[in-house]
Amino acid sequence: MNLDANEKLLFQSEEKEKLAAELIIAEEEKEKLAAELVIAKEEKEKLAAELVIALEFRIAATAFESQEGMFITDANNRILRVNKAYIRISGYSAEEVIGQKPKLFSSGRQEKVFYKAMWDSINSTDAWEGEIWNSRKNGDIYPGHMTITAVKDTNGMVSNYVAMIIDITLDKAASEEINNLAYFDPLTKLPNRRLLLDELNLALTINARTHQYGALLFIDLDHLKTLNNTRGHDVGNLLLKQVTTRLTESVREGDTIARLGCNEFVVVLENLSPQAIKATAQTKQMAKKILFTLTQPYSLNAIKYHCTLSIGATIFNGHELGSEELLKQADIAMYQSKDAGRNSLCFFNQTMLEAITIRAEMENELHKAIKQNQFQLYYQIQVNGSGQALGAEALIRWQHPERGQISPFNFIPLAEETGLILPIGQWVLDTACAQLKKWQQNPLTQDLVLAVNVSAKQFHQEDFIEQVKTTLQRHQIIPDRLKLELTESMLVENISDIIIKMNTLRKIGILFSLDDFGTGYSSLQYLKRLPINQLKIDQSFVRDLITDAHDRIIVRTIIAMSHSLGIDVIAEGVETVEEKQFLLNKGCTHYQGYLFSKPVPIDEFEALLKSG
Repeated sequence: MNLDANEKLLFQSEEKEKLAAELIIAEEEKEKLAAELVIAKEEKEKLAAELVIALEFRIAATAFESQEGMFITDANNRILRVNKAYIRISGYSAEEVIGQKPKLFSSGRQEKVFYKAMWDSINSTDAWEGEIWNSRKNGDIYPGHMTITAVKDTNGMVSNYVAMIIDITLDKAASEEINNLAYFDPLTKLPNRRLLLDELNLALTINARTHQYGALLFIDLDHLKTLNNTRGHDVGNLLLKQVTTRLTESVREGDTIARLGCNEFVVVLENLSPQAIKATAQTKQMAKKILFTLTQPYSLNAIKYHCTLSIGATIFNGHELGSEELLKQADIAMYQSKDAGRNSLCFFNQTMLEAITIRAEMENELHKAIKQNQFQLYYQIQVNGSGQALGAEALIRWQHPERGQISPFNFIPLAEETGLILPIGQWVLDTACAQLKKWQQNPLTQDLVLAVNVSAKQFHQEDFIEQVKTTLQRHQIIPDRLKLELTESMLVENISDIIIKMNTLRKIGILFSLDDFGTGYSSLQYLKRLPINQLKIDQSFVRDLITDAHDRIIVRTIIAMSHSLGIDVIAEGVETVEEKQFLLNKGCTHYQGYLFSKPVPIDEFEALLKSG
């Protein structure tokens, strides 16, 4: 029993020792496993670090081979590495540039001060950025946008320089093109209005300091539109280029030439005499030289062409007037030159400006008159040899609320120039037809014919025929009670269109009278083709009929020709019994003039009819 107990205790002790040994082995295994885990973790971290470094190298390599040119130098500024983009930009191979200094790429355009400023920036801020002109291997010079960055080691010392450059040739060209479009005329390459004003302002500043006069010449080429329409714009453009060449050769170095519009050029003359009279003489001399040069024959695609021009001039000294005001003065003087017969020079004076101001005021007043219906028709009776009323001529009057009645001689020419004659002419036609409608309802006036003046601009409208037809229909008048008076000068242009329109309107019954006959240049060949019902002898021939033998011959000829063509004839401006009798003796039996009545308002006209 005791032996068994001892054996049992011994066995238990051995088991205990065995278990302890196993525990020791397990602990050792655990420590070994922990160590292995630590090693695995370190290996993993090392691998991760290597992967990061590899990725960074890959990113750096990719960035280095970007589309931007790039090269790296050492601290002594010798090239260590260059990317493919820079090889493509510069034209050099990698072998040709490695070991060289960036001076290899210098264009020679920048001076030492440029590079000094560059290195001052790099040394103080570790970077520089800006535009630079570099040279390719083949010698071509190109603009580039460059960035240089200094790379420092852990001790703060520069170890490398990294340069990146972009070729901005196309950007530069686009910028220059935009600048050219903004400041230069595309055809002639001359400064445009914008650059001219800049140059003129600079000239004003310089003249204010030097007290020397300057001058503006405003040059307008006559009839360029006609050349374009008949020969084509390519021929017109060729003329403009040749004019530009001649102008450039005519003026002094330092003077500015600009093209403002289709056929308008401006020359700025600087550094003239400090004395106004002498400066004016110098300007006149230069203008005469330009006139002579530009009016010599041109050869335009085998076409010999003679050009005329009109020049307006004004002189200036300092900032007494602004650039826009000076241009306005020269422009006004140019139009005065046109009015004087073209191919001449005219200097600006204050009288011109006053006339332009009055004209502008009159134009504004005309617009108001149309809107506010300030016009009124007057009627001048037309009679036969017995004094019987045949009808009347409707004559417009402007009843101005402040100036009173304004004669058509004072506003019709302006209305023609501005195009306001179109609404005014339609008002006259509409008002005349409304009056005819009233006359048709009265036995005393139902047979009267009313003559209405039609301007060339009004008649040449594409829809003129429709306008007349619409007006007739609106008022429901008999067409042959309306007589349209055309001036002889209208027959100079587009006679075929005139004949077509007249025939169309004649077919519906409208009558035609040719006004101011004998004062224009109409061809008898055309006259016989026109559906004219009446010729009106101009009052300038009637006025001196009794005393001037030439006028008597002209009047007799017109009357005889009218009879030969089967056309009625009427004389206007008849003021004396003697004039009427002479006309009657020569076969003219219709009259209009102060002998019978001056133009009067409708009430007075109808009272005149009743008294007759």
